[in-house]
Amino acid sequence: MIKSFTLLFYATSVFCLAASPTFTIDASHSAGQVSPLLYGLMTEEINHAYDGGLYAELIQNRAFLDNASAPAHWSVVSDNDSSATIALDPSNPFNDQLTMSLRLSASQASRDHPAGVANDGYWGIPVLRKAVYHATILARADSNFSEPLTVSIVSDDGRKVYASESFSGLTAGWNTFDVTLKTGRVEPTAQAHFAITLDQPGTVWLGLVSLFPPTWNDQTNGFRKDLMQMLVDLNPKFLRFPGGNYVEGNTVSTRFDWKKTIGPIDQRHGHQGPWGYRSTDGLGLMEFLEWCQDMNAEPLLAVYAGYSLEGVHVNPGPDLQPFVQDALDEIEYVTGDTNTQWGAQRAADGHPAAFNLHYVEIGNEDWFDKSGSYDQRYAQFYDAIKAKYPQLKLISTIGNDQPDRLHVQSRQPDMTDEHYYRSVDTFLQMSPGYATNYNRSGPEIFVGEWASYETSFPPWNGRSRNEPPTPRLKAAIGDGVFMAAMERNSDLIKMNCYAPLLVNVNPGARQWRPDLIGYDAISAYGSPSYYAIQMFSRNVGDQILSTASAGTSVQGCATRDSQTGEMYVKLVNPGATAQTLNIEINGASSLSSKGTAITLTGKPDDTNSIDHPRNVVPMTSKVRGIKPTFDYTLPPYSIVVLKLRTT
Repeated sequence: MIKSFTLLFYATSVFCLAASPTFTIDASHSAGQVSPLLYGLMTEEINHAYDGGLYAELIQNRAFLDNASAPAHWSVVSDNDSSATIALDPSNPFNDQLTMSLRLSASQASRDHPAGVANDGYWGIPVLRKAVYHATILARADSNFSEPLTVSIVSDDGRKVYASESFSGLTAGWNTFDVTLKTGRVEPTAQAHFAITLDQPGTVWLGLVSLFPPTWNDQTNGFRKDLMQMLVDLNPKFLRFPGGNYVEGNTVSTRFDWKKTIGPIDQRHGHQGPWGYRSTDGLGLMEFLEWCQDMNAEPLLAVYAGYSLEGVHVNPGPDLQPFVQDALDEIEYVTGDTNTQWGAQRAADGHPAAFNLHYVEIGNEDWFDKSGSYDQRYAQFYDAIKAKYPQLKLISTIGNDQPDRLHVQSRQPDMTDEHYYRSVDTFLQMSPGYATNYNRSGPEIFVGEWASYETSFPPWNGRSRNEPPTPRLKAAIGDGVFMAAMERNSDLIKMNCYAPLLVNVNPGARQWRPDLIGYDAISAYGSPSYYAIQMFSRNVGDQILSTASAGTSVQGCATRDSQTGEMYVKLVNPGATAQTLNIEINGASSLSSKGTAITLTGKPDDTNSIDHPRNVVPMTSKVRGIKPTFDYTLPPYSIVVLKLRTT
């Protein structure tokens, strides 16, 4: 949550003709309705956003499937008086999904000198103070071994055991063991690993090893608490999932195949993701839907539409039909009654109640498909979905940011998706006129991915690897002016979401920057852009108020809450000097002389980080002397939200 810092400013009343620079608000009538879904979140598996991020699983390579030739992230535990070896073993797997096991053979082991195997987690196992961890282990042993195994969370130097517990009952057949570990009054650290050890010689096989810390709402297979709280604090109204490139996959076989992501985790094989690492599919379709529910947000479901990133497409017609049916089944899983096949499966997976669904996106960034097949592919999905679910609004992935020749022509999309990754300067230039000439009778607009970057090169340039993973204040200024433009046009622009959302900041973990929220195994922080979005998303009315400016580089917008009469005036000063604006509010009745200002400001290169998480945060202050015409001074490089009340 934003902490409040109480300051006091006095607005200067103006009793003469307003001088430039000016910012004028027409409060005499509403210029349009603000979309109730305007601010939301976009997510995909990039930068270890799921595994090693929001999905709280702590064991990396828990099913031993990440590398076919070596047990990645697993190592031997032994000393001079114990000895062990580990190896991947594809024989006698747990089931047809967990097709690999790890064989641990201890030739020498004792209570004082145990032998075993350790996992280094996602850049460390986080040790939390007085926390309860839940481990699940699929294991079997050779016929000569029936001794207990010990599971522990241990410091990387081996000197501290933060939590430990033993379990017994191993047999020659596979069994599932649930173990609870509890830490005491320890100092939080990520310099730790998870160990499974034997104190007698023997051989055991591990089919899956899972470890969860305390999760959001104590959910099984749940979410990391601090990250989920940060997402909730953004007040999102929808979640676009599962991506992004993650929907398409590099190939058809590595797309997000939703039917393989439901059910118990021991039924999920996982798949190769498009960003260079493997996904456990632990965060599957049900978890996405529960994520929405946890935030009180609507799902915006993206379905695979027959195009994958390496340029392969599925021909419209009979070849595409199985994928169309797959989308229909997925929608039934989300919305169907329990007397339907997939509604019943959802209930069996623990959620009898259907989820509310209003928007479905057909594919992702299909302008990359050089075959030109998207028009026909979209039409085939459109016709089938509308026939069964006429109430759903269907989104084309090709919008006004792309040439007209690429747009869907054979059907009228309910909504089109625009993506903007632009420099700060580009957003400053394009935002004043953005969407003003759009056809208000055409499709609704979804800005499904956008972000401002402050570097002289785009995010996909290799030099981005040398930049901080999250943006500086300068980028937040670009974000602010673009959000103001979208809010001014929110009668047409129904939804928007920044991307990417999450980044694990450890070396080797990220593939893209800038990203909204950064974290390691133990800590998390919001970027200046995070706080800019929070300021906008938490302070918005339901009525658009027309605005005009003159003699200033300040950009802004205004909305009003029709129930309370409170106005939200958002102003962005991109300049290096303070800017005093003459603010004129025309048509306002009974304006209170007292208001509130929320201000984000600093130097352009200021930013937040793991070590300095609150270097750039909003400050809340009181404003007095407000009248229909008053002066207000914006600091250099600032985003300001003025909350003005009526009496």
